[in-house]
Amino acid sequence: MICRSHKSILSVESMQERVLVMDNGTGYTKMGYAGNLTPSFDIPTLISDMPTNSPAALINSNRKTNATLDFFIGEEASQLFQTHRVVNPISGGIVRDWDLMERFWHRCIFDYMRCDPEQTVMVLTEPPLNPPENREQMAEIMFETFNVKGLHIGVQAVLALISSSGLGNKLSLTGTVLDSGDGVTHVIPISDGYVIGSCIKHIPLAGSNITQMIGDVLQERR
Repeated sequence: MICRSHKSILSVESMQERVLVMDNGTGYTKMGYAGNLTPSFDIPTLISDMPTNSPAALINSNRKTNATLDFFIGEEASQLFQTHRVVNPISGGIVRDWDLMERFWHRCIFDYMRCDPEQTVMVLTEPPLNPPENREQMAEIMFETFNVKGLHIGVQAVLALISSSGLGNKLSLTGTVLDSGDGVTHVIPISDGYVIGSCIKHIPLAGSNITQMIGDVLQERR
């Protein structure tokens, strides 16, 4: 089962099934079960799989996902910069390394959330300008590798609008969302739950740039 529209989200929530929501951003990944007010985990979108002095680490990042399960993600990976190769599989909101992304999802599903994907409906987020082939790759991994029970891929801005609108008595699916993450900023107009793609504004500046600028200013003042 693949759901793509906002109406499908509402129907998924009405189903008496376990729904796992995973928001993979450039800087952080948030995951938790539908219906909870806050995510169960909020971890850096990082993966580390081999020491930097390993010959394999000097080759490239295009490895098979079943090569080894001896890897670290999140906070564990962020503490290994000096001894291991630490990689972010997402850049500018877009997945760049699908082998690493699959391994990252594997650890999230089985080690962090400890759920059975065959009995779980997955809700994944995507940026507003996500290429269609990336969406297809996400679905292929979720169904063929993890054999999930169902899948919905929703634009982050639409899901945010639904979440904020759902707090009142009337659900409104029309508005403008300013989405500024770690790697990219989007201004997304939404009408009746559908993104107006031709009007999206994309700015390649976001949280990491502000963090870097503040760090540079503090260094200059020393």
